[in-house]
Amino acid sequence: MRKLKNDELDRLTLEEFKTTEKLPLVLILDNVRSMNNVGSAFRTSDAFAVEKIYLCGITAQPPHREINKTALGATESVDWEHAENTATLCKDLQQQGYKVLAVEQADNSTSLENFKIEEGQKYALVFGNEVFGVEDEVIEVADGCLEIPQFGTKHSLNISVSIGVVLWDLTRKIKFG
Repeated sequence: MRKLKNDELDRLTLEEFKTTEKLPLVLILDNVRSMNNVGSAFRTSDAFAVEKIYLCGITAQPPHREINKTALGATESVDWEHAENTATLCKDLQQQGYKVLAVEQADNSTSLENFKIEEGQKYALVFGNEVFGVEDEVIEVADGCLEIPQFGTKHSLNISVSIGVVLWDLTRKIKFG
Protein backbone atom coordinates (compact mmCIF):
# COMPACT_ATOMS: atom_id res chain seq x y z
CA MET A 1 0.00 0.00 0.00
CA ARG A 2 1.19 3.53 -0.75
CA LYS A 3 -0.15 7.02 -0.48
CA LEU A 4 -1.47 8.36 -3.80
CA LYS A 5 0.08 11.42 -5.40
CA ASN A 6 -2.19 14.37 -6.20
CA ASP A 7 -2.06 13.69 -9.94
CA GLU A 8 -3.34 10.15 -9.28
CA LEU A 9 -6.50 11.32 -7.47
CA ASP A 10 -8.38 12.11 -10.70
CA ARG A 11 -9.88 15.33 -9.28
CA LEU A 12 -11.97 17.72 -11.32
CA THR A 13 -10.48 20.95 -12.58
CA LEU A 14 -12.08 24.18 -11.37
CA GLU A 15 -13.85 24.53 -14.72
CA GLU A 16 -15.12 20.94 -14.60
CA PHE A 17 -16.33 21.39 -11.02
CA LYS A 18 -18.29 24.52 -11.93
CA THR A 19 -20.28 22.61 -14.57
CA THR A 20 -20.62 19.24 -12.83
CA GLU A 21 -23.93 18.18 -11.32
CA LYS A 22 -24.10 19.13 -7.65
CA LEU A 23 -25.87 17.41 -4.78
CA PRO A 24 -29.28 18.92 -3.98
CA LEU A 25 -27.80 20.50 -0.83
CA VAL A 26 -26.99 24.04 0.23
CA LEU A 27 -25.32 25.11 3.45
CA ILE A 28 -26.44 28.06 5.53
CA LEU A 29 -23.94 29.40 8.05
CA ASP A 30 -25.92 31.27 10.71
CA ASN A 31 -23.69 33.93 12.30
CA VAL A 32 -20.56 31.78 12.37
CA ARG A 33 -17.78 33.79 14.02
CA SER A 34 -14.66 31.75 13.20
CA MET A 35 -13.16 32.36 9.78
CA ASN A 36 -11.37 29.02 10.05
CA ASN A 37 -14.78 27.35 10.35
CA VAL A 38 -16.02 29.31 7.32
CA GLY A 39 -13.01 28.15 5.31
CA SER A 40 -13.54 24.59 6.44
CA ALA A 41 -17.18 24.78 5.35
CA PHE A 42 -16.03 25.80 1.87
CA ARG A 43 -13.46 23.01 1.64
CA THR A 44 -15.92 20.35 2.83
CA SER A 45 -18.62 21.69 0.50
CA ASP A 46 -16.21 21.35 -2.42
CA ALA A 47 -15.39 17.77 -1.39
CA PHE A 48 -19.07 16.79 -1.42
CA ALA A 49 -20.09 19.01 -4.38
CA VAL A 50 -22.82 21.00 -2.66
CA GLU A 51 -24.73 23.59 -4.69
CA LYS A 52 -23.97 26.68 -2.66
CA ILE A 53 -23.11 28.19 0.70
CA TYR A 54 -25.05 31.07 2.23
CA LEU A 55 -23.08 33.20 4.67
CA CYS A 56 -25.55 34.93 7.01
CA GLY A 57 -25.35 37.80 9.45
CA ILE A 58 -21.88 38.27 10.94
CA THR A 59 -20.39 35.30 9.07
CA ALA A 60 -17.22 36.49 7.33
CA GLN A 61 -17.04 36.51 3.55
CA PRO A 62 -14.23 35.75 1.14
CA PRO A 63 -11.76 36.94 0.19
CA HIS A 64 -10.01 36.86 3.52
CA ARG A 65 -6.64 35.42 4.53
CA GLU A 66 -8.10 33.58 7.57
CA ILE A 67 -10.81 31.92 5.44
CA ASN A 68 -8.30 30.98 2.75
CA LYS A 69 -6.07 29.19 5.30
CA THR A 70 -8.58 26.37 5.65
CA ALA A 71 -10.54 26.73 2.39
CA LEU A 72 -7.41 26.05 0.29
CA GLY A 73 -9.00 27.53 -2.85
CA ALA A 74 -12.53 26.21 -2.35
CA THR A 75 -13.87 29.77 -2.18
CA GLU A 76 -13.24 29.79 -5.94
CA SER A 77 -15.03 26.51 -6.67
CA VAL A 78 -18.09 26.66 -4.39
CA ASP A 79 -20.78 29.23 -5.17
CA TRP A 80 -21.67 31.46 -2.24
CA GLU A 81 -23.81 34.42 -1.34
CA HIS A 82 -24.26 36.66 1.70
CA ALA A 83 -27.69 37.09 3.31
CA GLU A 84 -28.28 39.52 6.15
CA ASN A 85 -31.08 37.60 7.88
CA THR A 86 -30.98 33.83 8.21
CA ALA A 87 -34.71 33.33 8.91
CA THR A 88 -35.68 35.42 5.86
CA LEU A 89 -33.27 33.42 3.69
CA CYS A 90 -34.78 30.16 4.99
CA LYS A 91 -38.28 31.32 4.02
CA ASP A 92 -37.03 32.31 0.56
CA LEU A 93 -35.39 28.92 0.06
CA GLN A 94 -38.58 27.15 1.19
CA GLN A 95 -40.42 29.09 -1.54
CA GLN A 96 -37.83 27.72 -3.99
CA GLY A 97 -38.62 24.15 -2.94
CA TYR A 98 -35.91 23.52 -0.36
CA LYS A 99 -36.63 21.70 2.87
CA VAL A 100 -34.82 23.66 5.58
CA LEU A 101 -33.18 21.56 8.29
CA ALA A 102 -31.39 23.12 11.24
CA VAL A 103 -28.56 21.00 12.61
CA GLU A 104 -29.28 21.47 16.28
CA GLN A 105 -30.10 19.68 19.51
CA ALA A 106 -33.82 20.37 19.86
CA ASP A 107 -36.94 18.66 21.10
CA ASN A 108 -38.48 16.54 18.34
CA SER A 109 -35.24 16.58 16.34
CA THR A 110 -34.48 13.66 14.03
CA SER A 111 -31.35 11.73 14.85
CA LEU A 112 -29.10 11.77 11.78
CA GLU A 113 -28.99 7.98 11.42
CA ASN A 114 -32.81 7.87 11.25
CA PHE A 115 -33.17 10.67 8.68
CA LYS A 116 -34.51 9.49 5.32
CA ILE A 117 -33.78 11.37 2.10
CA GLU A 118 -36.86 12.12 -0.02
CA GLU A 119 -36.17 11.45 -3.71
CA GLY A 120 -36.05 14.68 -5.70
CA GLN A 121 -36.08 16.89 -2.59
CA LYS A 122 -33.59 19.74 -2.19
CA TYR A 123 -32.25 20.47 1.30
CA ALA A 124 -30.90 23.58 2.99
CA LEU A 125 -28.82 22.73 6.06
CA VAL A 126 -28.43 25.42 8.73
CA PHE A 127 -25.34 25.35 10.95
CA GLY A 128 -25.24 27.82 13.83
CA ASN A 129 -22.92 30.02 15.80
CA GLU A 130 -20.16 28.24 17.71
CA VAL A 131 -21.48 29.38 21.11
CA PHE A 132 -25.23 29.94 20.66
CA GLY A 133 -26.08 27.43 17.90
CA VAL A 134 -28.85 28.06 15.39
CA GLU A 135 -30.96 31.11 16.23
CA ASP A 136 -34.38 30.35 17.78
CA GLU A 137 -36.20 32.31 15.05
CA VAL A 138 -34.50 30.09 12.44
CA ILE A 139 -35.53 26.91 14.25
CA GLU A 140 -39.11 28.22 14.30
CA VAL A 141 -39.22 28.56 10.49
CA ALA A 142 -37.22 25.40 9.75
CA ASP A 143 -38.97 22.30 8.47
CA GLY A 144 -37.16 20.22 11.06
CA CYS A 145 -33.97 19.68 13.03
CA LEU A 146 -31.28 17.08 12.52
CA GLU A 147 -29.24 15.98 15.50
CA ILE A 148 -25.90 14.19 15.42
CA PRO A 149 -25.90 11.42 18.03
CA GLN A 150 -23.14 11.86 20.61
CA PHE A 151 -22.07 9.52 23.36
CA GLY A 152 -19.46 11.37 25.42
CA THR A 153 -19.50 14.10 28.05
CA LYS A 154 -19.43 17.14 25.73
CA HIS A 155 -22.63 18.72 24.53
CA SER A 156 -21.59 19.68 21.02
CA LEU A 157 -19.17 19.26 18.15
CA ASN A 158 -17.21 21.99 16.39
CA ILE A 159 -19.23 23.32 13.44
CA SER A 160 -16.60 22.18 10.94
CA VAL A 161 -16.84 18.63 12.30
CA SER A 162 -20.65 18.79 12.27
CA ILE A 163 -20.64 19.91 8.64
CA GLY A 164 -18.38 17.01 7.68
CA VAL A 165 -20.47 14.43 9.54
CA VAL A 166 -23.80 15.65 8.16
CA LEU A 167 -22.59 16.12 4.58
CA TRP A 168 -21.02 12.68 4.50
CA ASP A 169 -24.16 11.05 5.87
CA LEU A 170 -26.49 12.82 3.44
CA THR A 171 -24.10 12.31 0.51
CA ARG A 172 -23.98 8.59 1.28
CA LYS A 173 -27.78 8.40 1.42
CA ILE A 174 -28.24 10.40 -1.82
CA LYS A 175 -25.55 8.67 -3.87
CA PHE A 176 -25.57 5.14 -2.50
CA GLY A 177 -29.07 4.70 -1.08
